Amino acid sequence: MKMALRMMLRGVVFDMDGTLTVPAIDFTSMYRAVLGDDYGRAAAGGRPVDILHEIEQWSPRRQERAYSIITEIEEEASGRLQIMPGARELCEYIDAKCIRRGLITRNVKASVDFFHSRFGLKEFNPALSREFRPYKPSAAPLLHICNMWGLSPEEVLMVGDSAKDDVVCGKTAGALTCLLDESDRYDVTTLPAEQCPDFKVKSLFEVGDLLQERFELCP
Repeated sequence: MKMALRMMLRGVVFDMDGTLTVPAIDFTSMYRAVLGDDYGRAAAGGRPVDILHEIEQWSPRRQERAYSIITEIEEEASGRLQIMPGARELCEYIDAKCIRRGLITRNVKASVDFFHSRFGLKEFNPALSREFRPYKPSAAPLLHICNMWGLSPEEVLMVGDSAKDDVVCGKTAGALTCLLDESDRYDVTTLPAEQCPDFKVKSLFEVGDLLQERFELCP
């Protein structure tokens, strides 16, 4: 899965929930609260559900109610927000190497602003929230960042904890991908090709090791 030669890297883009922050949202409960019986039927049938894409098919009034529930759950989770171990050190290392650092999340902008203010990190720039459409797993947000940076996707690494969102976003854009899998829930040998990352790590500390060992970091 890993590549033999050191590769040129000029930027790193991160997911937020479950990557830069410790997971604080019970997504199963959120899906049930928003989707109701639709989620139960989909789960029983083994059909993957993307809550944001499901909501987009609804009437404006129903969408408004759904987003209100999601926002309430996200705001409640903000009170329990913790920075992921290794995140601060990794960001400081990236900044010291003068390479770019961005963020893509399916969370709202208010949550990104809260993250920046709470932990005192130098802000990710750009930081795209779900107000940017289309959102992950579309490659559009990552390609937008690459365009803003004036970089080719091949010079950028996408880091996230979701194979179906973060890895697919990165691979579709043509970037390198790193899957953060703390609990070994993914078996990369069985993942579909579009979800199989270039690298898999168990912590953000390992991402730092990966950057040092596998890449030429070029400002």
